Amino acid sequence: MADVADLSHLLAATAAGNQRAFRELYDATASHLFGLLLRMLKRRDWAEEALQDCFLKVWQKAETYAPDKGAPMTWLMTVARYRALDLLRVKRPEVEMPEEGEEQPLTFADETQSPEDRAVEGEGIGRLENCMEGLQQEQRQSVLLAYYEGYTHQELAERLQAPLGTVKSWVRRGLARLRECLEQ
Repeated sequence: MADVADLSHLLAATAAGNQRAFRELYDATASHLFGLLLRMLKRRDWAEEALQDCFLKVWQKAETYAPDKGAPMTWLMTVARYRALDLLRVKRPEVEMPEEGEEQPLTFADETQSPEDRAVEGEGIGRLENCMEGLQQEQRQSVLLAYYEGYTHQELAERLQAPLGTVKSWVRRGLARLRECLEQ
């Protein structure tokens, strides 16, 4: 995978309408994003659809990437995550999704990256991992499943065999403690 500087350059060129840069960006990141989408959606056809939607959004909105707010791969993974959640809303409307504004989204490092690549992504990852370790087990598991695996509150309640309200509280309190920890 390309380094942070290369990805930043490719995103900037994509924002300027450079199709070749967009193709290089796709080649450099699609496999990582597809892995994330596959883990979240658990269906290859849905992951492929979400990946296509993700890169369409990247082509349309590349100019919104702000290097000072995070690493390029983190931004791309966030776009992919939202595409997956949108797809879940369409494909599984019977499953309750988090309400708008109810929680702040978190992004996590791609587990397929080496420690060196993750270090390049920013020191914030290490801080996040330290803060995650400070959460109660239920909160940590709920936050990871919700934001890394794409579970809805209803799916979390079923998986963790806990009442829906309890699971929502775990996620909400876990996110509040993470914010508190990260702001220190």
